[in-house]
Amino acid sequence: MALAKSPAPLHPHPQQSGGRYRALTFILTFLLYTSFHLSRKPISIVKSELHKNCSAVSEAAIIASSSSQQPSLSSLHTDVDCSWKPFDKSNYKQLLGAMDYSFLCAYAIGMYLSGIIGERLPIRLYLTVGMLASGVFTCLFGLGYIYNIHNLSFYIFVQVANGLVQTTGWPSVVTCIGNWFGKGRRGLIMGLWNSHTSVGNILGSLIAGYWVSSNWGMSFIVPGLIIIIMGVVCFLFLIELQSKVPSMLTPRGRLCSPAVWWSGYGYRSLLCSLPQSYDTELLLPRDSERIPMQPVVVVKSESEPSAISFMGALRIPGVVEFSLCLLFAKLVSYTFLFWLPLYITKAAHLDAKKAGDLSTLFDVGGIVGGILAGVISDKLGKRATTCAVMLLLAAPTVSLHCTATVRKHRPLWMLLVCGGLVNGPYALITTAVSADLGTHKSLKGNARALSTVTAIIDGTGSVGAALGPLLAGLLSAGGWDQVFYMLMTADFLALLVRPLTSII
Repeated sequence: MALAKSPAPLHPHPQQSGGRYRALTFILTFLLYTSFHLSRKPISIVKSELHKNCSAVSEAAIIASSSSQQPSLSSLHTDVDCSWKPFDKSNYKQLLGAMDYSFLCAYAIGMYLSGIIGERLPIRLYLTVGMLASGVFTCLFGLGYIYNIHNLSFYIFVQVANGLVQTTGWPSVVTCIGNWFGKGRRGLIMGLWNSHTSVGNILGSLIAGYWVSSNWGMSFIVPGLIIIIMGVVCFLFLIELQSKVPSMLTPRGRLCSPAVWWSGYGYRSLLCSLPQSYDTELLLPRDSERIPMQPVVVVKSESEPSAISFMGALRIPGVVEFSLCLLFAKLVSYTFLFWLPLYITKAAHLDAKKAGDLSTLFDVGGIVGGILAGVISDKLGKRATTCAVMLLLAAPTVSLHCTATVRKHRPLWMLLVCGGLVNGPYALITTAVSADLGTHKSLKGNARALSTVTAIIDGTGSVGAALGPLLAGLLSAGGWDQVFYMLMTADFLALLVRPLTSII
């Protein structure tokens, strides 16, 4: 009697597997860059603790000491040193601005190099190393409180080093998401995905605000530990290309085109590329077809496109124009990011925690604005026009902050609307526009330009991000109105330098 032949092991349909891996990549890269922004936010929350309103603190200390016959050592210390040296001087705004500038300037310079390096190294390893290093430097800033460090050079060094290593993040995650998702509904997908910046800012504000009044060192150490943990997760689970997904046969039983993959564990294996259609609808499986697995032979790919040069990326139509537009748009966004909590503290006379919580409304508006910008640009097919309209509306919205003091319920809608209009163009340019330009038709299918193009656009934007907080620190000494006039001017300049037509 013949034995029944055991069935061959089953393997999911390539498109079904591709949908799962797309969803995994979407969620994972979202969480990875959320942790980057989560670690950047604490400095804006802690600023009001580094320099307090000494007169108010002194009055509280006097009242506390008068209630007892002998004042405690803590009250005497509060009376004398209410701020954290060296930020206890009258030029504290300039010192805080210089600290922001050191981080953002290093970030801007490093970004131009990061994209070029990222094109030539495995993204998973490159991103992992950057996240681990960023976590270490973020924790190091917080240790300054624990070990009572009052040397400005220490904090400047930590900010510069952290700015450099954080440049590994953006080109890497945009390259991953661009490799997995094509132009179909890219604006919507990227709009949803780019909300990680605002989610990270919100979480960073809440975490930092929890400890800011009692132990501001923990406001940095906890986010630093989070980004270290996410770096380990990145190393274990990130799949940067579709060709690295194990898929053995096409539905008709034919071998897929071979691709060589370095697994990270010392061997190479043949992996079949998924269908070349980058349709975003593959986030969901189309059917449940399962096919037998078959053994394969290890082969080497015949050719691999070379990475694009820096000048070659600049020659792609639209790269220069959108880079300059982002410079001014990011100047506005990052000025709010680094200075809004301190402004609320001074203008509304709130403590650091309440000011940090209120500032999250700006980021909530940024989430909505980024998604709306993506949806509208998909519907119209005109990303440049979408940016123009939002920038045109952003300037008068920012001006409302010049004429209104932060009081009770009136500013809530202002923060929400302003966050949406300011962050909408910024989110659209750094995600969907960068991905479109990195896969421009002039590149003839060479996807290795994506990281370099992303780095050029975001690096130029980071120059504005560095200038904004620095100028805010200098101008705020003459009144906050001057800061808002600067922001309105930047919005109009972003509107002027944008591409006149949608060239992508």
